[in-house]
Amino acid sequence: MGTLTLNITMSLDGFVAGPDQTLAQPLGAGGERLHEWIYGLATWRERHGESGGETNADDAVLAESLAATGAVIMGRRMFSGGAGVWDNDANAGGWWGDEPPFGVPVFILTHHPREPVVFADGTTFNFVTDGIEAALEEARAAAEEKNVSIAGGASVAQQYLRAGLVDELDIHLAPVLLGGGVRLFDDLGDALPALEVMRVIESRAVTHIRYRVLR
Repeated sequence: MGTLTLNITMSLDGFVAGPDQTLAQPLGAGGERLHEWIYGLATWRERHGESGGETNADDAVLAESLAATGAVIMGRRMFSGGAGVWDNDANAGGWWGDEPPFGVPVFILTHHPREPVVFADGTTFNFVTDGIEAALEEARAAAEEKNVSIAGGASVAQQYLRAGLVDELDIHLAPVLLGGGVRLFDDLGDALPALEVMRVIESRAVTHIRYRVLR
């Protein structure tokens, strides 16, 4: 069985999205700057149907992560930005159109049931209404021996951290100060995990830090 890994980009002041998130601005004010390190990478561009791009240390980190991932877990807001019944969700299909870039099963935590949506590239959007442990059980079965990646958002990450289910954290630390927004490590209560640094990979664009959660 692979690890449950929280894989997310965070600002230097601890935010994973800026303030004032909307459908038009899902990452909040200034939040798009968090991911500038990834947009020009060859692996990212290939996953999004584009050619070219850089092959550097950041690209190697991304390629390694994608190769090791057998399933993804995310929250409803990360999937569509919406809430409530699906018929009233203006973005019910998600952000990625007809060619989502995952290539593996994706498990979306929601309070509102929905049939799976299947794509030819191996992406399947599965909608889980039974909570984080049920989503993890389904994701691990789908991933087989590969890792399950928690893609976000912050609320979902916090739920898994509070439950003591996360094995590793892959934090991509962007040289950005947002000054406000959604903090990754809020609302953990007394469930503060002890961490051990496993590796640090630096570039001009971002610092990749992998932590192991100590049991």
